[in-house]
Amino acid sequence: MSARGKKIVLGVTGGIAAYKSCELVRALKREGAEIRVAMTRSATEFVQPLTFATLSGNPVVTTLFPQGTQAEIEHIDLSRWADGIVICPATANMIASLAHGFADDPVSATVRAARVPVVVCPAMNSAMWEDALVQRNIEVLREAGYYFVDPAFGPLATASEGESWGRLAEIEHILSEIRVVLHTEKPLAGKKVLVTAGRTDEYLDPVRMITNPATGRMGFALAEAARALGAKVTLISGPTTLIAPPHIEFVPVVSADQMAAGVQKHYPNTDILIMAAAVADYRPKTIAANKIKKTDGPLTLKLERTTDILQTVAAKKRHAVHVGFALETTNELAHAKEKLSKKRLDLIVVNNPTVPKAGFVHSTNRVTIIDRAGELVTLEVMPKIDLAYVILDHAHRFLSDKRAAATISHHLGVKKMQVKNGRRIAGALRRS
Repeated sequence: MSARGKKIVLGVTGGIAAYKSCELVRALKREGAEIRVAMTRSATEFVQPLTFATLSGNPVVTTLFPQGTQAEIEHIDLSRWADGIVICPATANMIASLAHGFADDPVSATVRAARVPVVVCPAMNSAMWEDALVQRNIEVLREAGYYFVDPAFGPLATASEGESWGRLAEIEHILSEIRVVLHTEKPLAGKKVLVTAGRTDEYLDPVRMITNPATGRMGFALAEAARALGAKVTLISGPTTLIAPPHIEFVPVVSADQMAAGVQKHYPNTDILIMAAAVADYRPKTIAANKIKKTDGPLTLKLERTTDILQTVAAKKRHAVHVGFALETTNELAHAKEKLSKKRLDLIVVNNPTVPKAGFVHSTNRVTIIDRAGELVTLEVMPKIDLAYVILDHAHRFLSDKRAAATISHHLGVKKMQVKNGRRIAGALRRS
């Protein structure tokens, strides 16, 4: 699920990456989370508290003690209010304070008083990050149950040092870890989930190709959600600008043949296969070694079929649940049902890219899910990350005893299915 409805305390400490925490607040707010910010004194040297107050819509805590006649002790109030705490950025000093039990600033004191998950996002100079004592403190916190989003490799704040490890992780990686940590139920623990995503590119010469506008958002959301639910995840993706979710096996490919080979390699022992990729149906029969030059006349291309990946793995199907996608602009349900039967699918997810807020370029989608028994569920427009949990809920029901299967959708906040005009309708709700 997204962070919708969650109460998150963001602890900001005194590092140059503090400015990036502003974007984290914005991203969490977009997902529907409620944010309250606590800052160390040194953090206020980098970003003014007013900035975070404006972005979060809540006052910012910058002191350990109440002001004037205020009765509440602010860091205690924060610790009781939160569903989770995120420290971003976390300096070497803050990591040391937490590892040794100090509580002498608003951030560390809030953590000390809390009984909720804590996600730590280190950002510091590479020499500090590699320091033996810093690493020992990190191990102490890991053993104590703290979650870490390790820093990334790239340009450091001090230009003379060039690139190295220590810069704050990408915001998408931090968001992914927050979603995983806040989703405490793991119904897919011990299961292997294989997801395909994105488009494929079929080159006709070194500079031209046949492709489609698929971004990979749906497949990446499915991979992230499966990991949050406890599964071991492999994500095979065609070209995309998206950043692969952390802690999954990521397999980049280009063509339909490469994707087919990747699926064949990783399919054994898969429990749930989700083919969300928009795989090209045709490719040029021959690929020119050099750029095809423009002429005055027309150009004729001879195309041949690519490997039908779902049809191929259908022959190997044993216990695995197979989920396919159908992108249709006419007769959506009829075409989807035909594909469901022909390719021995357990579920098929069909959508029409011409519908507002659905399809390739959007962060939302509107789909209908059909199962092998013919039951049909039409969902309202919802974020793709939320839709991913709904799809995995349906897949999990087929994987396990239907009567005993946990309802992931319930925890997501999806209405109980209702029958309307002969079809079951589900709608996304905001959690209170």
